[in-house]
Order: sequence, then structure tokens, then C-alpha cells
Amino acid sequence: MENNIKSKRPFNWGIATSSYQIEGGHDLHGRGPSVWDVFSHSKGRVKNGDNGDIACDHYHLFPEDIKLMKDLGVDSYRFSISWPRIFPVGTEDKINQPGMDFYARLVDTLLENNITPFVTLNHWDIPQGLEDLGGWTNRDMVEQFIKYSHYLSRGLGDRVSNWITHNEPWCISFLGYVEGRKPPGLKGEWAKSLHTAHHLLLSHGKAVPEIKSNVKNAKVGITLNLNTAIPASDSEYDKKECDFYDAQFNRLYLDPLYKQKYPELLFDRLLEKGAIKQSDLNFIKDGDLKTISTPTDFLGVNYYSRAVIRDESVDEALNEKHKVTMGPKTDFGWEVYPRGIYDLLKRLQDEYSVNEIMITENGCSYGDGPNENKKVNDVKRVEYHRSHIEQILIAVDEGIPCTGYFAWSLMDNFEWAEGYSQRFGLIWVDFDTLERIPKESYYWYQKFLKSQK
Repeated sequence: MENNIKSKRPFNWGIATSSYQIEGGHDLHGRGPSVWDVFSHSKGRVKNGDNGDIACDHYHLFPEDIKLMKDLGVDSYRFSISWPRIFPVGTEDKINQPGMDFYARLVDTLLENNITPFVTLNHWDIPQGLEDLGGWTNRDMVEQFIKYSHYLSRGLGDRVSNWITHNEPWCISFLGYVEGRKPPGLKGEWAKSLHTAHHLLLSHGKAVPEIKSNVKNAKVGITLNLNTAIPASDSEYDKKECDFYDAQFNRLYLDPLYKQKYPELLFDRLLEKGAIKQSDLNFIKDGDLKTISTPTDFLGVNYYSRAVIRDESVDEALNEKHKVTMGPKTDFGWEVYPRGIYDLLKRLQDEYSVNEIMITENGCSYGDGPNENKKVNDVKRVEYHRSHIEQILIAVDEGIPCTGYFAWSLMDNFEWAEGYSQRFGLIWVDFDTLERIPKESYYWYQKFLKSQK
């Protein structure tokens, strides 16, 4: 498949992973347990009883993985820090130096290979010791995160300039407390979900100046998973439900970050449904929204698909007018809709005036494995990345301030509640032997990156 797209402006091309999904070494050299260690070892939480104890063993094999990145030709690598590898119980009174040494070696090896590190401080695997105290529902968690941010930025700030505070707060707050698919695995707890979202945002706002005080020329952002939401039909029911979905998925995070307010529609609907009480909204203290809206250098955006929203409480016969036609789906069941990433970038510029955007994740799950010649012909993944990059570069040419793209993911890994059943990587991993085999998508991206030089 030939590449005929090219960026007309300077652009950052990278690859992304996260600590719990690839590192392994869950109990080595002083690392404490994370919420995902506990969650994945709890019966029925993860498909096939899988866990991240070993994962891709990046903890030991990172030099090999960095060589694969160098050969790929990326100029940047986004990865996350395992909080319990640094603070085993979550607090700064017990510091694990071997954990810090590991990330120092990782960063140094990246720089030796001319790959710029982008560090994510929180990609979900918080210390279980902090979860035992209430986790992100507890306002004290904000100060714990600031201490953690201070220690990491002070320790690595001489070599790392690019920092991301949190990855996908929606997944922590909604999937953790409303749907129960992520730690702590609770369902229907909307009040706790809102408290969690607020404390994550507040800790981000407080961490920005903390990091900047420790790192010369620091660039600090936050990563949100966002999508383009449209009603499944033109019925009033679907439109109303779509507005609610957009408020809880997108606007709950974008509005306070860029407009110093929360979407009233969300709170009103939750009160109307009886999901929360008025007293549940007392978590917003004076000055919080101003802190949350502390200017950041960029917004990280993770985009995978659009959302087509139907009011499931209404008979579908009422929603038959002008129904949306869905496109092909990945093995994860997500629709492939490249135009959605353009629409999202346009919205961020027009509605929120975001100064700089980086696509910090974009990818797809397909189960293609190696043939008898150890070739992985994942043509659908090639087309997925090509078509999404094309839409991004159209947006860039129109003046939308998108400056980077990080493909998800470097290699197949532990895909959270789906265990090892879903494969997003450009590199195929044998989870028994840990052999790495670059897929056709790896070679396509390699060729594409050469064309951008």
C-alpha cells in the first residue's frame, strides 16, 4: 500500500505504551502492588484470568525494544511511570531507588538513540496503598500526586522536557465507578465517579506549575480520550441521549480545563435520574476551577472511533428515521471512522481554542498472527493508520494546531480487562516466549516516517 501523504509542517512522529501493559517485573526490586495487580488477580475481572505480572517483560527487555523503536524511525516515545515502582506504598516517606534507576536507564537509552521521551505520570496503575485510603475519591490524593510529580520531575527533569499528568481520566472515573470494568470495579457510583474526575483534574492543574518549577523549558499537558459523538437517528430521544453522552465523556473534562466550568446538563440529568443528590456536588471548592484551568502547553488526545448514541430506554421503532449507517469494525468491536479524528480536531480548535494538540494514541486491534515465514500481514491496521494520519494532516494543512502523532502501540500487550486477547501492536508478541516480530504495519510506518524526513 503506497503512501502519498506528507506533512507540510514540522511534526512529531512517535509510538506509545504504558507501564502496566508492557513492563512486567511486578514484584521485583522493591516495586509495590498497584491497583491493577490486585484487580487482575481478582477472579472474573480480566478475560481468561490474565494479568500483567510478566506482560512483555519490557522491564528486562527495554534495550531490545528501544532498538526496535530506533529501527522504526520514530523521533519520540510516550511511556508511563509505574507509581508503585517509585513509591511502593504511594507516599514519599518510602522511596524505591531501584525503580527510579530503571526509568533513568530507560530515558538515557532513549536519548542515546535520538528518541525524545514523553513521560506520562499516571496511566491508571496507582499504588494499592493509596486506593486503600479511597484512591481518587479522596481529595488528599491530589497532594499525593503533587509530591509524586515533584519527585519524578526533579529526578528526570534534566533529561525529560515533555510531561503528561494523567492518561484518560474518563476511564478511571467512569469505567472504575459506573461500569466497573476498571479498578476499583464499582458500578453505578456516579457521585464517586464525579469526585474522581474532579480530583484528577485538580491534581493536573496543581501539577503543571510544580513540574515547570523543576524542569527548564518543560512542556506539560494532559491526555484525554475523546471522540465525535453523534445521535444514531434524528429522533429527539437519540439527540437528547447524545447530548448527555457528550457531556459525560467529552465536556466533563474539556469544559473545566478550557472554560472554568462543568457542563450543567450533566449534573441536571444525573439529578433527574436520581443517580446523584444535590449534596454530592459539594466537592467543588472555591478556586478549584481556576486551578484546573491552569494553562497547559498541549492537550493530548487519544482517538480510536466515533460514538453513535442511541437512547436504549426507548423502543427502537421510534428511532428509525435517518438512522446512521455504521462502517467496518475492528476485532475490539470499534467502528473504523477516520473522519472522526478530523471532526474532533476541528471542534477542539473552534469550541475550545486549544493552543496545541498531540494525538497521543491512535490504533486498532486485529488478531493477525505470523505465517509459516514469520510474517504478519496486518493490512487492515496499515489502512487504519494511513487513513487516520491522512485526516490529521488535512486538519494541519487547514491551520489546526496538531503537532504530533503517537501510534498505539509499539507492541501487543496486556489490554486491561481484555487480557491478552486483543492485539494493538505494530509488533507481534509471543506471550509465552516473549519473541517480538514486526508486523507489516511496522514496516509501513517505517516507510512512512522516512517519507516525512
